[in-house]
Amino acid sequence: MNLPFDAEKLDNLMETAGIDLILATDKDTVQHLTGGFRFFFMAHKDAIGISRYLPVLGYRRSNPEQSFYIGCGLEQQHQDIEPLWVPNIANNQWISADAGRDAARNIINLGLERGTIALEMCFIPADTYNALREELPGATFVDALPLLQTFRMVKEPHELNLLRKASENIVKCMTKVMTSTPAGTTTAEIARNVHLEEIKLGMNFEYCLTAAGPRFNRTPSDSNNWNRGEVLSLDSGANLRGYLGDLCRMAVMGEPTQLMQDLLNEVRTIQDTSRKVIRPGATGEDIYQAALSELEKCDHRDQINFFAHGMGLIQHEAPHLEINGAIPYPAQHRHIPLEAGVVLSVETTLKNPTVGMVKLEDTVAVTADDNEGFGDQARDWVVASG
Repeated sequence: MNLPFDAEKLDNLMETAGIDLILATDKDTVQHLTGGFRFFFMAHKDAIGISRYLPVLGYRRSNPEQSFYIGCGLEQQHQDIEPLWVPNIANNQWISADAGRDAARNIINLGLERGTIALEMCFIPADTYNALREELPGATFVDALPLLQTFRMVKEPHELNLLRKASENIVKCMTKVMTSTPAGTTTAEIARNVHLEEIKLGMNFEYCLTAAGPRFNRTPSDSNNWNRGEVLSLDSGANLRGYLGDLCRMAVMGEPTQLMQDLLNEVRTIQDTSRKVIRPGATGEDIYQAALSELEKCDHRDQINFFAHGMGLIQHEAPHLEINGAIPYPAQHRHIPLEAGVVLSVETTLKNPTVGMVKLEDTVAVTADDNEGFGDQARDWVVASG
């Protein structure tokens, strides 16, 4: 079968974990396993009628020809345009509990009623889970998330292309808004303008964190303005066919002061030093050691924070390198060598009470023998005339 992912790698991971079948119920996972399918009608919301939309994809280890997919009644027309590789498709469900019962019947038909079934525990509705347990009392249910995150950690070429384009588009949109914004514009309007520019480039906007002047609150607001002589930090996330770009760039309304120059130089030096380490065989520990060693040399080191994490279909995808980040999780990949195809977000934040927030966030992909920055433009001060 012509599968859109490395089936041998997935099968090996499942065999090592003792998993017979993966039951995917998260839209991101379903998109990954189908090679890009995300039902357009329910791409952004789940709740409808008296239940919710719940795509279900069952993948049996080493037997992809026995995979099944359960969708809703409106999906067939989309699948006529974007056919799924899955051989057994039933587009007949709008009730999440019934989707669980249908999935259980498929599992019984495969002879796996006493098998080990991996579920995405944080993405499966309670009524779906209860239905599975009721219909499959002899099955063992385990969490699929660790395996799936490991599986998605190394990106395929088409995934890298989408991440590269998403990153380039975001930087292009942020710099366009920065250089065209008049003095006194609210941060809410600035975020709306970034939103509009990203949509024009075919992106799905997710957020734009904005901090203007000597303020650290990045919530877009009609009561905060970007004034002449002040800095602006834009940190925007948007996805292209599900693959997320997330970068931060800096602007100043007028010429940057010497202090502003010094602060961004410190931030960029930490970024550049950490990025030089990124290559196959390096570890997250290597990246952090390089960054923190450079950070200690900075005059404003007490105001600086460094963080690195994985990127892909979701924010903070594997590899997970830091246990004490803003979003806490075990740093289970910190000492595991990086492979070509891993994509990292590298970010350094400096909070100065006089200037405000000075931050760069870059997206860096591990290549065969080095690394490549996605959307590497505008890493110096973007100067706005106002």
